[in-house]
Amino acid sequence: MRITRVWCVSLLAASATCAPFEAQGKQGEQEKAAAPTHDMEHMHHGGFMQGGMHHAVAKGVKLDAKVDAAAHTVTLRVGPMNLPAHTSHRKMPQPPDLVWDVPIDVWLLAYHPKLVDGSGNAVPGTVLHHVAFWNENRADFLCPNKEEHIFGAGSEMTDWAEMPGYGYRVEKGNKIRVETMMYNPTATSYHKAYLEVVIPFQDVSGDASAAPRRNVYPAWMDVKACGDSSYDVPPGKSEKTGSVTVKYDGVLLGVGGHMHDYGRQIVLQDASRKETVATLDAKSDAQGLLESVPVKLFVQEGGYKFAKGDVLKVSATYDNPTGKLLRDGAMGIAVGYFAAADDAKMAALRRKSAPSHDMPGMSHDH
Repeated sequence: MRITRVWCVSLLAASATCAPFEAQGKQGEQEKAAAPTHDMEHMHHGGFMQGGMHHAVAKGVKLDAKVDAAAHTVTLRVGPMNLPAHTSHRKMPQPPDLVWDVPIDVWLLAYHPKLVDGSGNAVPGTVLHHVAFWNENRADFLCPNKEEHIFGAGSEMTDWAEMPGYGYRVEKGNKIRVETMMYNPTATSYHKAYLEVVIPFQDVSGDASAAPRRNVYPAWMDVKACGDSSYDVPPGKSEKTGSVTVKYDGVLLGVGGHMHDYGRQIVLQDASRKETVATLDAKSDAQGLLESVPVKLFVQEGGYKFAKGDVLKVSATYDNPTGKLLRDGAMGIAVGYFAAADDAKMAALRRKSAPSHDMPGMSHDH
């Protein structure tokens, strides 16, 4: 089964272009160099997307970070990764967790991912199971047992666009952990693939011509609340519901969603006010394989107001036509940006040092 990831927060675009594999005989190099699967636990850190799954660790994969001060961009590059055809994420040697040590005080404005091979040719987004960025120096404002999940993308290569007047604040010395999982359900192998994410930024100081930005906080509202995100999908139609409590006054600027194949709808409600915040109907192909989830913006109305103590209810509907249980085959997450009414209160989320990575209730998909 193809697994499609859809991560939506603002105005999104995605594209994928196939590129031929230059030497299929090299496809097993990372597999041969990989550590044994039974004693290496890949990515057990407190992510929404991970669940204590054991993977071989791909050798030689590094994170290259380049800051272009003139263009005001950071480019993060993960690779190289060898991706044999018809290889599931269970059998693919996975990149280790990699950390970007932030060297500047800036607002991050957007995230533009792409996949390329060693020659710079485009590689289809299909091979990206997911990538997730976590700020190890901040707790999630809805689920403080988790680190702050600042960016995610999957097979559709979601592009997180800029929201004028807003930015995600990082400080020099912050550690952003990059978790990447690859697979290759296609018939084409790819050698020495790289994931590149271009991040425009604005300096916090030193640019008198630029207006200050208001801080935003990524909001991940999960049907599994503050625990593991993956869950089983029974045959036929099913619905799963969870809730989370807002801890700060503020506004939700927009909301999109993340589901898997056979996902039909995500509904976000403010249960305390008995109001529906957003109904997001997924778009699928004729086989039920997920293509996209829409985005609803509230910026023009000044944002959708949340009050401290509001209980948010998230529901995800699936229709599984396979006739069998799909173990850990689903997620249901409403994804948005939150702006606090009193940003000073958000300082409580900061951590002086990164936490140990053995916190409970953190999960990637199995």
